Amino acid sequence: MSTKILIAEDEPLMRERLCGMLREAWPEARLVLVAENGNDAWDGFLEYEPDVVFLDIRMPGLSGLEVAERIGSAAHIVFVTAYDQYAVDAFDAGAVDYLLKPVQADRLARALARLRGKLSAPSPDLGELLQRLKAMLPAQASERLKWIKATVGRQIRLIDVQDVLFFQADAKYTRVVLNGSEALVRIALKDLLGGLDPERFWQIHRGTVVNVKAVASVERVDAERLEVQVHGCAERLPVSRTFAHLFRD
Repeated sequence: MSTKILIAEDEPLMRERLCGMLREAWPEARLVLVAENGNDAWDGFLEYEPDVVFLDIRMPGLSGLEVAERIGSAAHIVFVTAYDQYAVDAFDAGAVDYLLKPVQADRLARALARLRGKLSAPSPDLGELLQRLKAMLPAQASERLKWIKATVGRQIRLIDVQDVLFFQADAKYTRVVLNGSEALVRIALKDLLGGLDPERFWQIHRGTVVNVKAVASVERVDAERLEVQVHGCAERLPVSRTFAHLFRD
């Protein structure tokens, strides 16, 4: 089976250059998605489950570091960065590779050679490296959502995000479930993610994000499946294997 690759890069010329170089240097690999921002990258990762992800560190929506946090050890990651003064020491001491912009063919070839050698082994834990990079790189402004405008019948309601029990994808809309009521918002769940506080809202499935404070219990259905029960709602929310680690402890 060919290696699946996902690229996330917001600069059009850099994106086109990297795609072309990868196709030439690794023709047997399969490029499953080229994302223009972090939200699409994360959504694509859940859909295609790539083996290797090339992530631009700074992107609209979710940053490359935030996407990497969500991926964890589920794939091998190569960061693409212009921050050479910050990156070299951090990455050389870490478990993943990096490419400096503009990407050079010989440097990409060395990175791919190392990747091929690692593919048969489990992906490394990036927790320590990501924390170090966050501390070293310039801060990226990230404004958290406080209110959401939602349509309920003929009314437009202003909903406090903290009151939401869970968000659930519904085609091009997102279902917003509260204690005793619910509403639809005209925005895709993947586009809401970047504005939600990851400490407060956990994604437990490709189509579900739950308010941690609303979780009443987590039950094991069988050896592989978990379900979440939230306060104020009778629905049981399935947890996909990608996110089961959130509840292991």
